[in-house]
Amino acid sequence: MSKLIVANWKMNPQSPVEAEFIFDGIAKVSKNVKDIDIVICPPFPFLFLSKKIKNKNISLGAQNLFYETEGAYTGQVSSKMLSGLNAKYVIVGHSESRKQGDTNEIINKKIISSLKGKISPILCIGEKERDSHGEYLSFLKKQIHECLALISKSQLKSIIIAYEPIWAIGANATREATCEEFIEIRIFIKRVLSDLYGINKANQMNIIYGGSVHPDNAKTFIFDGGAGGLLVGRDSLIPKKFGEILGAIK
Repeated sequence: MSKLIVANWKMNPQSPVEAEFIFDGIAKVSKNVKDIDIVICPPFPFLFLSKKIKNKNISLGAQNLFYETEGAYTGQVSSKMLSGLNAKYVIVGHSESRKQGDTNEIINKKIISSLKGKISPILCIGEKERDSHGEYLSFLKKQIHECLALISKSQLKSIIIAYEPIWAIGANATREATCEEFIEIRIFIKRVLSDLYGINKANQMNIIYGGSVHPDNAKTFIFDGGAGGLLVGRDSLIPKKFGEILGAIK
């Protein structure tokens, strides 16, 4: 299975010219990369970048969506709109979106909507902190159960789970996650999915890692941690560093 590397640009850059410059840089460093699928998730105004895609290993993704198809929902974007712009993936449940009000129930509706629009959802889960009593595992289990409610076995293969511990991302990160910590969570996620859908379906799901991913730790999470891919934030805006990440896991 090809590794999946997702570039989450968040609310960057600030102009179409900059967006094209970064996109062209990523396209250049990924031109001869094999067995790696790259998904670029720019802000909504820059989804026009789909017209520039020439590399077969690059797809476009969105950073969020709304769960209704159409209607009086000012400021929202539907799966049908995203599909029309050739978006193949969409990030749902990111901690920054949860902070703005997305609950597990809302995320579940977004997953159902994206699947109806034939867009693969990248479901982000992650805890705020690690306690010594293992409460964070119950927290993650609840996220998985509630976000995947009403999702059938046949739909499962279209969903990617991204484990992104909140304590390891952004400017307020307390530390980086270790490979061992990811292995623990990857096994735990598989077990939860196995209880819900059976071991065969659980093994079909791609579990990727996100959280302060950079060229120095990318290889470790992929080869030692068994991650099916990576969700890259800050370094996805710097083509040189993004290329180094691809080179590390090539």
